[in-house]
This record gives sequence, structure tokens and C-alpha cells, in this order.
Amino acid sequence: MIPWLQTDTPFPSVDQALTEAEGADGLLAAGGDLSPQRLLLAYRQGIFPWFSEGQPILWWSTDPRMVLLCERFAISRSLKKKLKQVARSMREDGLWQVRFDSAFEAVMRACAGSRRDGAGTWISEDIIAGYTGLHDLGYAHSSELWHDGELVGGAYGVSIGRMFFGESMFAQVSDASKIALAYLVAFLKQQGVQMIDCQQQTAHLSSLGAFPIARAIFIGHLRQAVEQPQIRDWTVPDLY
Repeated sequence: MIPWLQTDTPFPSVDQALTEAEGADGLLAAGGDLSPQRLLLAYRQGIFPWFSEGQPILWWSTDPRMVLLCERFAISRSLKKKLKQVARSMREDGLWQVRFDSAFEAVMRACAGSRRDGAGTWISEDIIAGYTGLHDLGYAHSSELWHDGELVGGAYGVSIGRMFFGESMFAQVSDASKIALAYLVAFLKQQGVQMIDCQQQTAHLSSLGAFPIARAIFIGHLRQAVEQPQIRDWTVPDLY
């Protein structure tokens, strides 16, 4: 049985998370709140919230953990071609633009239309409030693709030290989320971020170069990465 957290209850050790054999692989605790302070405590320990409307807040620490190494981000030939087109437009006519943090909440709300497991959106109003609070404090960021003044794709996540925790992506035109992610990965790599936490295994993430590692290895990297200086200057890099 998992513990129920009160507002001031610390998280249990991630080693206490349920296993696949127990029917809920990675489920660690329930309850608590989604304040920025609680969320920062969670991410620093390799824990993340994931629950649907009508459920209590559920906290997870999966094993194995899906991660993306910035240096192993897979860019297909077709995606590389589109990235070059976007980069050219950004320099010449501005029809396409990549921005960081210009519409964080809008990215979250667009991502709320996507599905992580087919059972319905997990990005509730409480989740949006919690992460916009993190954004206001400089710990949550969005990478956005704009076309002719319209937001058409993006990704968002949490940044602590030199660790980035990917949360969700959306696309309203082909490859828009991948383009936003490519710019985000390039920026993070420039800043010395080695690993992006992808939380759970999916075929889509695998196609981008993500792969599972043991939670113990993930936690070992996490502990040193979150103690590094915080990234403050979020400037879109030049790719091509």
C-alpha cells in the first residue's frame, strides 16, 4: 500500500515505489499538493506527478527510466531538411519562428489535448497552475514553433541545474513538435545538459533516440546534475 502525503509530508525513498509485479510499476505515493516547492522536491528526487481528472495526485518513479542523451538525439534526413527550412525562414522572412518561453501556458494547454496512455488528458487545471508557478520562478520552460504568428507546435518541461525533465509535446502541423524539441535539445547541449528525463517508455520517444536505463543509474546522474548552476539565459540557438 502506498503512503498518503499531507502538505508537509516528505516523499518516501524511490526504492519504495511499486513494481510491475505489484500492478503499478513506479507508483510511489498519493496526495500532497502541486505547489512549485513540492514539485521541485519531487523532481530533485526523480519523482513526477501523473494522474487523471478525478484521481488523487499520484507520484511516480519508474524503473527503468526513459532518458534521452542530448548527444544521441536522432534527427532523420527529412527532419533535418525541415529544420534547415525553418532556420532559413527565421533569418530571412520570419514566417517561421522558434521561441523559448513566449507562451508557456498556451503550450501546456495545447499539450493537454494529447494523450499519454489513451485514457484521457493528464494535464489538468491543477497541473497547469503548478507548472506555470514553476515557470514564473524560472524552473519550467517551453520551446515553441510559430508559423505566421500562430503557435503550431511545442514542448515543455522542468529545468533544475543541468538536468531537464521533459513533460509533453504537441504538434498542429507535421513535425512541429520535433522541430521545437530539436532546438531545445541543441540549446540544452550547449548549456552542458547531458540527459533529458523522458519518464516513460514510448515508441515515439525511442524513434528520437531515447532509451531506458535502470532507475539507480538515473538517480545517480540526477543527484549531481541538479546541484549544478541553474540555466538563466534561455536564448534560441542557431542550428543551420
